[in-house]
Amino acid sequence: MKIRQPIVTVCGHVDHGKTSILDVFRGTSVQSGEAGGITQKISFTKYSLEQIKKECPLIAKEGVKLDIPGFLFIDTPGHAAFTNLRKRGGSLADLAILVVSVKEGIQPQTAEVLQILKAGKVPFLVALNKIDTISGWRKLDSGLKESIESQAINVKEEFDESWLTFQGTLKEHGFDSELFYDIKDFSKQVAVVPCSARTKEGISELLFVLCGLCQRFLKEKLKIGVQAKGVVLEVKKDRTGNYAESILYDGSLDEGDQLVVAGFDNPVITKVRAIQEVLPLTNKYKVAKQIIAASGVRMLLTETEGIVSGMPFQEVKGDLKEIISQFKKEVSGLIQLDKQGIIVKADSLGSLEALMTLLKQENIQIIKAGIGAIGKSDAVSAKANLEINPLDSVILGFNVDVEDGVDKSGIKIIKNEVVYKIIDDLKEWRRLRNAEIEKERLLGLATICKLEILHQYVFRNLNPAIFGVRILAGKLKVGIPLIAEDGEEIAHVKSMQKDKTGVNVSVEGEELAVALPGVNFERRLREKKYLYADISGKQFREFKKNKDLLSSSELRVLQEIADIKKINV
Repeated sequence: MKIRQPIVTVCGHVDHGKTSILDVFRGTSVQSGEAGGITQKISFTKYSLEQIKKECPLIAKEGVKLDIPGFLFIDTPGHAAFTNLRKRGGSLADLAILVVSVKEGIQPQTAEVLQILKAGKVPFLVALNKIDTISGWRKLDSGLKESIESQAINVKEEFDESWLTFQGTLKEHGFDSELFYDIKDFSKQVAVVPCSARTKEGISELLFVLCGLCQRFLKEKLKIGVQAKGVVLEVKKDRTGNYAESILYDGSLDEGDQLVVAGFDNPVITKVRAIQEVLPLTNKYKVAKQIIAASGVRMLLTETEGIVSGMPFQEVKGDLKEIISQFKKEVSGLIQLDKQGIIVKADSLGSLEALMTLLKQENIQIIKAGIGAIGKSDAVSAKANLEINPLDSVILGFNVDVEDGVDKSGIKIIKNEVVYKIIDDLKEWRRLRNAEIEKERLLGLATICKLEILHQYVFRNLNPAIFGVRILAGKLKVGIPLIAEDGEEIAHVKSMQKDKTGVNVSVEGEELAVALPGVNFERRLREKKYLYADISGKQFREFKKNKDLLSSSELRVLQEIADIKKINV
């Protein structure tokens, strides 16, 4: 039977050179055009057998006969989530190239990649990149092994130290590895290929090992089936209509085929009106009547409503009801939710699933997950968490927008253009929010606050006095007692308004109106400039004991209150 191109994902830590290595393969310079040098969109490259032979002279030199018709490379963003591109039954990738900087080794995101490769049982090899950054390294015309062995003693020692450190760390993650030319059994050890995308050293060897692994271990898996199967990467629109940019990973796709596309709620039944296939080494397409896997395709579909990124599709052959039932079961099985937790939204099924996997590894529970923009119902779910667990009143969104009209008050929405920072941002927000909660728990209603009276905004003189204030430090709450800078007790805050809306709490930097009962503004406050929260000696000592929870401005105001009230420090 005919075999297809292996689908190879190139993954690893940001800045370790994934796209640069692919650039050498395909003779382009994508990396320099990426914002911040970080690949944000998944892209694919069709790589022909002719191109392999051209870039890898070792194949001809060693007399190797290749059966594979080429590769389909997938270039992924730096975060581990995108190694989890899914097809029905597992990972879309047949093989992965894990790119690791020789001098930096396994970074936290590399570790996450390894976890997801292990979970998806995706075989991989390592491109140990940037060997040219080793001090004193010389590029030689000999083969890679000879080049490494012929370096100056101090250079070879630095290389050996970096390589052995990496090998040891990889062992800690559960993988035995060896330099590719020293491996006795490729089924038991991960092949490591030292290389440099900048000088092109080791690139031919990297392709050679990649070809060898595919030939030896993947041929059965690569046999082309009778049914077209693929994954939708993105739904786009142009003058001809809506089309799905996709990867066809099995079978042959024909113009006119009927497809079932998995949906987050229900599968979508659609028909292929026209198809285009990506051209080798470019992002351009050509019109085709039939496309054979594996390839990058654009499908002009009769129906795209409900189709979202990352969803698998397959040609309708056999019992349509059975296919629909299987798709529903598969999608529902991927998204395992908890009884309590945060809300997660992503732009595709694969990124959503993997982001959830990484959150679970951090013991972060998820109560709701979905694909698409952050909407009003997501905000309602986050607000409901305020009563149960304030640390869960958060929505994470990757590559999704926030719909107009979403009420964000009281909740936190975390988005980031660089995906791997989303979890870091969540941890930091939770740390700060937990400190606030702990402070409130320890100190009860007591609060530190300094107000500047805005004399130009007096709305009522008495019964109650209503006037404007600016919060210079701390937090103002309804019900707290206030004193003046001379120690005079003024009143408890009856109510507060900000932008004509009643509020219970306001923070440093905000301006608002306060109502103080039993106060004649003209008599008691006309000559005063500042007001402070009134705290007792016991409360002061509690604040001092927990001073690590206070900001520098709160600590300064705490000392001012102590001076005003003559509290013994």
